[in-house]
Amino acid sequence: MRANPFAIIEGVAIAAFAVGAERAFVGIKEKFQLETARLAQAIEELTGEGVIGDVPIQVVLGPDHYLYGEETGLLQVIEGEAPLPRNLPPYMHGLFATTPTEGWSAPAGRVATDFVTSNPTLVNNVETLASVTQVLARGPEWHRSLGTERSAGVIVATVVGDVARPGVGEVELGTPLGEVIERVGGGLAPGSRAVKAVLSGVSNPVIRGDQLDVPCSYEGMEAIGTGLGAAGFVVYDDSTSMVEVARVISRFLYVESCGQCPACKLGTGAITDHLDELAAGKAPYDDLDVIAYRLGVVTDGNRCYLPVEERRVISSLLQEFPEDVAAALAGEPLPERGLVIPKIVDLTGGTVVYDEDQVRKLPDWTYRA
Repeated sequence: MRANPFAIIEGVAIAAFAVGAERAFVGIKEKFQLETARLAQAIEELTGEGVIGDVPIQVVLGPDHYLYGEETGLLQVIEGEAPLPRNLPPYMHGLFATTPTEGWSAPAGRVATDFVTSNPTLVNNVETLASVTQVLARGPEWHRSLGTERSAGVIVATVVGDVARPGVGEVELGTPLGEVIERVGGGLAPGSRAVKAVLSGVSNPVIRGDQLDVPCSYEGMEAIGTGLGAAGFVVYDDSTSMVEVARVISRFLYVESCGQCPACKLGTGAITDHLDELAAGKAPYDDLDVIAYRLGVVTDGNRCYLPVEERRVISSLLQEFPEDVAAALAGEPLPERGLVIPKIVDLTGGTVVYDEDQVRKLPDWTYRA
């Protein structure tokens, strides 16, 4: 968005033409002012040159909530509402549909049959749309020549955490994770002895430090029981307690849960409370049973993927690092790492800036003074 917003806008225009869309939107959080300005400038210039067709493209500013990135939550914001996920996907109930009973309040599993009034809508991420121009310019054979058979092309990887130089870089799909950490993040930070764990965003089970040869491809990550996601990797060295990591991530998901699904909001909250006790060395042994039970039911009736993330990430951290759990149960003090959720607001020249406001955010989406 900063360096080449034209690729994104061109990709949006091509996609709009391909599906016969009437309007197109690019959603972005309102706090990203520089990126917003660059996108607006690109739309103005390309429209002025008459090269992006007849479909109007509009930049939509949204709130600083995690669920704004969920596809149906995005549609809600475009329609002027809060980012509360719907039951039905956009291809069943899209933007400005004239059948409101098919929307967020529709019974789970209901299938739309009227694809005129339900207004099917295409939703995709900007990285995919930005790649459209290159595929069309160079041909599908060029695209398929990169990556693997199932995961063709390249991906933009982000590497932060205990690395020498947090960064963003384009890598060919199928590149081993250890190589991605070296090339994009500069390897481990000085003073670190070994990689203990890597998280692929906050959506996927943890990757252990002895699994760094895993290919960064969809099938490669699936083979070890995790996922590639958006290739956003957080590296933790061997000075880190995974109990603390679990506590930080669980609180983030609890705070960002919208509250439409009681099992999600109440479950992530209860899991966070018990992880707080565990991290403080005050948890009785049956707390693990309570956490396990809550992880089993947190997805009941879920509209979106957030509670699935809670189950996948938290359960994997506790299962893959039982020694950290045992140490916490024994009351051993955790390493004073001051860990925060790695929610990036800026990343330039090897310097990463995490959102300082996130720790003040409350479960009702307000902020503590």
